[in-house]
Amino acid sequence: MNKETIHSTSQIGKSKSAIFKMWVRKTFIIEKLNNKFGYLFFATLFTAITFGIANNGVAFGILMLMPAIVLPAIYAFVTYPRIGITVFLTLAYFIMLIARIGVNFPLGTLMDGMEALFLLGLFIQQKKKKDWSTLKGPITTWILIWMIFNFLEVANPTTEARGAWVYTVRSVAVVMVTYFIFLFNIRTIQFVRFIIKLWLSLSFIGAAYAFKQEHFGFFPFEEAYLHSDPGIALLLFIGGTWRKFSIFNDPVVFAYIMAVSTLLCVGLLTGPFKKWKKAVLWFLIFSFMLNMLYSGTRGAFVLVPAGMILYAILKYNKNILIIAIIGAVSFIGIINVPTSNQTLYRFQTAFKPNDDLSYKVRKINQKRIQPYILSHPMGGGLGSTGEWGKRFAPGSFLSSFPPDSGYVRVAVECGWLGLLILCIFMFTVLKTGINSYYKIRDPELKSYCLAMVLVIFAFHIGNFPQEALVQFPSNVYFYLGIALIGVTSRLDNEQNKIKDATK
Repeated sequence: MNKETIHSTSQIGKSKSAIFKMWVRKTFIIEKLNNKFGYLFFATLFTAITFGIANNGVAFGILMLMPAIVLPAIYAFVTYPRIGITVFLTLAYFIMLIARIGVNFPLGTLMDGMEALFLLGLFIQQKKKKDWSTLKGPITTWILIWMIFNFLEVANPTTEARGAWVYTVRSVAVVMVTYFIFLFNIRTIQFVRFIIKLWLSLSFIGAAYAFKQEHFGFFPFEEAYLHSDPGIALLLFIGGTWRKFSIFNDPVVFAYIMAVSTLLCVGLLTGPFKKWKKAVLWFLIFSFMLNMLYSGTRGAFVLVPAGMILYAILKYNKNILIIAIIGAVSFIGIINVPTSNQTLYRFQTAFKPNDDLSYKVRKINQKRIQPYILSHPMGGGLGSTGEWGKRFAPGSFLSSFPPDSGYVRVAVECGWLGLLILCIFMFTVLKTGINSYYKIRDPELKSYCLAMVLVIFAFHIGNFPQEALVQFPSNVYFYLGIALIGVTSRLDNEQNKIKDATK
């Protein structure tokens, strides 16, 4: 074959390739399958699905249609992170309700997959325009240190429940990835507003659902759950009434969400919003606090007063001082007034821990475990206590220890070194948030920053009496709050540069 023949063959090949590319572009992109090929394609596809359903049942049809749902969803999550973030934040609220209804699907794995897609999108964006400055800062540094420490726990030589690490690290360290996703992709004040509205709307749905449980009873699937295990009744049936858990995993998560949502509204009340919007915020505060009482979670009752103390310090002035004194006197009266109401009585006992037998038992347990913590700088390994410890290391010393506290669990499983890192991390977040609050000029962004500081502070306080940072949606919204501290500061700096440049 001579050179002219080879060249001619090559040209024909290129010509066919170009024609094929033009056909694909015209058929799929320009005409969007609204043509003869598209009609034939869909007719063949749906005929095949029809025969498949007839022979194999509805499950076959659902399986065949899954790509039509999954592939666009994956594309949207990677290309349009705002859509993904909205879906992710919404699903974090409803994931436990969906599971309780009886949907047999690995929802936790789904959330992990969404986080992986967010990361993929982040790296694709960085490949186009490399700029990691958005993610820099002291908070990022300590989050990375805490994440690395938790991953290193897999090699902890003292652990007896190594298999539990795989399950525990997801809720402790992997979820921290969301901080970077939120910090990088929330870039406008309009999106911040949308997220705040979504947050409050979802919390109100949770409050309304609990109101329904309290005054109209449980749904049949909830009744089935409550009576599925005698241990559930021991935890949730107190004083002749059931503790309410709303759409969440348990009353603790529900109560904490109501408490932090209340403080979110308190922070927003300082913003330059219209009167009707502030009236809505006051209504939400009343709704959140009322329904929080139905949970019977004493640890959560302390969070709002604690958050208000920080609020009074940060917003210190004569009017705030007067309001704080009036509020303190009223509060003292509420916790000391004689009552036969079980909900109010349980609220009062939250502020008298020395009279509570369960609190005394916790103090004894914590005292008993202190020598172990001091002698194990990396602790006993992630998942070595509680239910995971019983599953992966039955009969071990730590498997029988009930942590009953987020910080105690960290001290036991990650040692005094892990507890030190976590405390420094928390301090860095609050310090950065308070400094940002005083530096931000824009009053709207200032109110958002204050709200996030109050939310993070409440989670921080709440992590001592209970485990506040390991279950949906608390774990996701905790890192959302941290990210919004950085976002509000960044947006304010951008606005100030523009204003200064136009002067």
